Amino acid sequence: QIVHILNMTSAKIVSFLLHPEESLHSLQIRIEFETGISTGNQELLLETGICLDPRKPASQCVIDGVRGWDSYMVYLFDKSKTVYDGPFASRSLSDCVNYIVQDSKIQLPVPQLRKVWAEAVHYVIGLKEDYSRLFQGQRAAMLSLLRYNANLIKMKNNMVSASQQLKAKLEFFHQSIRLDLERYSDQMAYGISSEKMLKAWKEMEEKASQCAQAEDIGYLDEQIMALHTEIVELQKSPYARRQGEVMENLEQRAIDLYKQLKTRPPDHAYSDSTDMVKIIVQTVQSQDRVLKELFGHLSKLLGCKQKIIDLLPKIEVALNNIKEADNSVMQMQGKRQREIWHLLKIACTQSSSRSLVSSSLEGTASTPAATWLPQSSSGNVPHPLSSMATPEDGENFVHVIEENLNYLELFSSILQEARQEQDNSMMVS
Repeated sequence: QIVHILNMTSAKIVSFLLHPEESLHSLQIRIEFETGISTGNQELLLETGICLDPRKPASQCVIDGVRGWDSYMVYLFDKSKTVYDGPFASRSLSDCVNYIVQDSKIQLPVPQLRKVWAEAVHYVIGLKEDYSRLFQGQRAAMLSLLRYNANLIKMKNNMVSASQQLKAKLEFFHQSIRLDLERYSDQMAYGISSEKMLKAWKEMEEKASQCAQAEDIGYLDEQIMALHTEIVELQKSPYARRQGEVMENLEQRAIDLYKQLKTRPPDHAYSDSTDMVKIIVQTVQSQDRVLKELFGHLSKLLGCKQKIIDLLPKIEVALNNIKEADNSVMQMQGKRQREIWHLLKIACTQSSSRSLVSSSLEGTASTPAATWLPQSSSGNVPHPLSSMATPEDGENFVHVIEENLNYLELFSSILQEARQEQDNSMMVS
């Protein structure tokens, strides 16, 4: 198996005979020796824009069933470069073709002229094929760029989705903690208070404000959108399409001119090469122009690709920051809810103790469980969540608990525990 590699930095083809089961890294070492491009900076692309897989053998470069020594190429790029000036020097002329180019009016016998013109036609066809190969390399670079861009868009969508989720959780967290602090302040003067817990809640609020910085991805979104616009413009550019029509027309003219010469009788007639030399000169000039445009467009493609490569780790960092902020907010929310339920347990215990004392002093015959029955508008029994016998204050505290959580099963277990404590207290009395 033989692999043909087109070096896009020099427009030269290097061919290698592959050893059985040779690894791609082994092939890259041989490429480095021939081209001077280090293995770390080599990017080998197939025509489809797919980068060669280092885990697979070097034989992945060769497509089974392809015929022709140069019908299939692997395109070599130097990742350390984003600007390709391009090889603007055309392929060298053979001695006989150079002879007629130097003096196009020189008279040569028709048999000899046929041989010279045959080489001239071959030279013109070669110039066109050189451009065609380089254009295929540019196309492979474009397809590779589009693959990178698709990955960028996927990561960007994940980042935006995570940012929106974090924003929603932060909004809920801020609203709920403000309500908790407000209701806590309303009852702390005559109910349950904890300076340590209050300080912790305020620190949570400040920390949540800091977490909001993680959701700010506007600067990355702007860069991605600007890059996406640039890539779309490159796709629409006329230089993204084949520009070899002029060279193909010149190729056909050279072939037709040679066919006309072949029809002339091989007698002692002589002729000059003015028409053929004009075609050669025009083809060289046309190749210089299209190659300059091609390598200018290729440099823009590679520049966009490098921007994507630079953006990907920034998006990864942003995603990690969003995930950390999200976890932090959820942990703070859970911690605050556990503290609220702890307050509820304390309130139930205090309410139970006060109810027992009140019952003993007044000689009330009602059962302890009566304090847990729903209160009517005319009832004066103290609410279990209040430290004072004012139903309105107890209802306010119950309201904040119900707005934060709806853990009915847990609430039921706490009530049962309070009833048990009341029963034990009655037995002691």
